[in-house]
Amino acid sequence: MTTPGDTALLTIARDIAVRAGELALRRRREGVEVAASKSSPEDIVTHTDRETEDLIRRALEDVRPDDGFLGEESEGTAGTSGLTWVVDPIDGTVNFLYGIPAWAVSIAVVEGEADPLTWTARAGCVVNPTLGEVYTATAGGGSALDGRPLAVNSGVPLSLALVGTGFSYGAETRMRQGRVITDLLGEVRDIRRIGAASLDLCNVAAGRTDAYFERGLKPWDHAAGALIAAEAGARVTGI
Repeated sequence: MTTPGDTALLTIARDIAVRAGELALRRRREGVEVAASKSSPEDIVTHTDRETEDLIRRALEDVRPDDGFLGEESEGTAGTSGLTWVVDPIDGTVNFLYGIPAWAVSIAVVEGEADPLTWTARAGCVVNPTLGEVYTATAGGGSALDGRPLAVNSGVPLSLALVGTGFSYGAETRMRQGRVITDLLGEVRDIRRIGAASLDLCNVAAGRTDAYFERGLKPWDHAAGALIAAEAGARVTGI
């Protein structure tokens, strides 16, 4: 059951995610510059990633100064409240760079250590600024898209399932993943590769895909999206 505290946390997550999305969308329209690469030359970070995460972090510090913070682009900080905000300022940075409208701001608040294996997600929000879509969820309170309740597709046989996935930025890993997809293609309706894990999970929640799998995700990639999918009825597990 959702508690009043979870509802308040969701309000914070949603308000800040919308503000961050508005900033990122303005910067996208002004032009995007790559600031650096991370795990490989293809795995990039833009100046807007950093600026957006800074906005989110400062906004959270203003209203929740005792909470921890774990973001993709900056060092994490421990809090004293038992809650940690897990943030991806722009999930789908390559899409953002190319102007593909499949990137998102993802903010979740979790209870416990900042480890997906042990934490309990309390609230989460994923915003697709380009499409103006706002996905939300609280623990035990269901999930919604722009306020409309979400429910996953049910009873879909594997042969008719539309399945989402994602690929690593590492060439060798990507080749192995490609072989998995080759084997899977003959067993399902089709495959979709969106390029943003948070949106992949939200697509499952919204019934736009029937399933999603990916290996090698980071906590900020799935913290909010996994809660949204689970609250829509998805079975969320590790692989």
